[in-house]
Amino acid sequence: MKIFINDISVNLIRATEEHSHHIYDVQLNGRTDNIDSKKLIDDVLVKEATRSQVQALINLMQEKKFKELDSITFSVEPDEYKSIKKAVRSQFKIVKAGGGIVEKDDKILLIFRKGKWDLPKGKLEKKEGKKEGALREVEEECNVKVRLSDKITHTWHTYVRNGKKHLKKTYWYRFDCLDDSQMKPQLEESITDVCWMDEKGVNQAMVNSYRSIRHVIKKYHKLSTRLI
Repeated sequence: MKIFINDISVNLIRATEEHSHHIYDVQLNGRTDNIDSKKLIDDVLVKEATRSQVQALINLMQEKKFKELDSITFSVEPDEYKSIKKAVRSQFKIVKAGGGIVEKDDKILLIFRKGKWDLPKGKLEKKEGKKEGALREVEEECNVKVRLSDKITHTWHTYVRNGKKHLKKTYWYRFDCLDDSQMKPQLEESITDVCWMDEKGVNQAMVNSYRSIRHVIKKYHKLSTRLI
């Protein structure tokens, strides 16, 4: 399970999923080490993490910005994974959303929202299917007509609204562009630009984007490679 909290990747994995080739800058043991926030720098692995540690650190990350932390991975015992995952989710109100990557002539569509390059997405309406909602949001935010293609991935990220903690699950899909003749940004959603970009342009734009969006782009490229 991967959750983005304040644009930091928080990963919950089973101990059997640990990869020896993955390089962590800091490795801690939840059973023996004091998990001090000052130790959370760059990419961190917490082995044998307990439920209370995972919940406490997730709560802390929502309240405090860890400017030096890029990612944190909690490795837990396989038989505890489901219960810890359930406990983490129980701290939030679950919200579902949909969005996607629109393709045209080897380019994809990016939007500029609140000073960052982003992908079109939005909250699903009541009783709305995830595919239908993703298509609607893409068309509304960019004023284009699209056709649904393949599923890319889904992401989780947290936010606080009206004092309540929310965990948003966003379903991401590929879309083919059918008509962009009336393309324009949906200003009421704080979108100020809609732009077709080639691979070089996307790479440059991702410097001023979010880790969650870069994650979706990475999954998209892997999917595109498999489909060739």
